[in-house]
Formats: sequence, C-alpha cells, structure tokens
Amino acid sequence: MPSPVSSIPNLGPASEAAFARAGIHSAEEIREMGADAAYLRLLESGSAPHFIGYYVLVMGLQGRPWNDCKGAEKDRLRAAFDKLKARARGGAAGLRHETEAALDALGVVPAARLLRG
Repeated sequence: MPSPVSSIPNLGPASEAAFARAGIHSAEEIREMGADAAYLRLLESGSAPHFIGYYVLVMGLQGRPWNDCKGAEKDRLRAAFDKLKARARGGAAGLRHETEAALDALGVVPAARLLRG
C-alpha cells in the first residue's frame, strides 16, 4: 500500500493536497521522481513557487528537519529553485505561444487588437 505524501518529514495536509492536484499521490512517487522533478510538477500544475516549500521538500526527502537548511547548502538550493521556476515559466510561456499561434491561424483576434483598430 502506498505511503501518503504527508509521511515525508516536514510535509503535511496542504502539501499532500498540492501534490494530489499535480497528479502525485504517494511518498514513493515523490522519492522516485526526486525533489526537483516533483517540485517542477507542482509548479506546472499551477502551484505558486515558494522557496521554503522547495527546500522543505528537499530536507524532508533527506529525513532532515526543514530548518536544517543553512549557509552554502541553502544558497545552492536557492539557485536550483530559481532554475525550476524559470523552467516552469518557460513551459507556460511556450504553451501560451502555441495557443496564440493556433488562435491566430483560426482568425481569432484578441480584444485588445480590436480596440486599437
């Protein structure tokens, strides 16, 4: 039987709900994916990026308390978090671009363009 997401140290019901919205339903799935892939999935599913939420996940997967993250390790995790945010934004921007191109091909014009003439 799969373990709940909240069985990972530092993660509770709110994290469990967010991961469920992202299609991740067990601690085993998160462990298999790893912190970065799991957190990226959260971002891609619409969760707002929060650095603390990211490093809480990393620490939890290591079996460490969330407040154990300090100094150079925290700096490295911040850089990794910023890359994940940029990657998630890039995916959303690419999707938006493809959608706009499809709408343009159909002749759909944004309201703002209609007002400008």
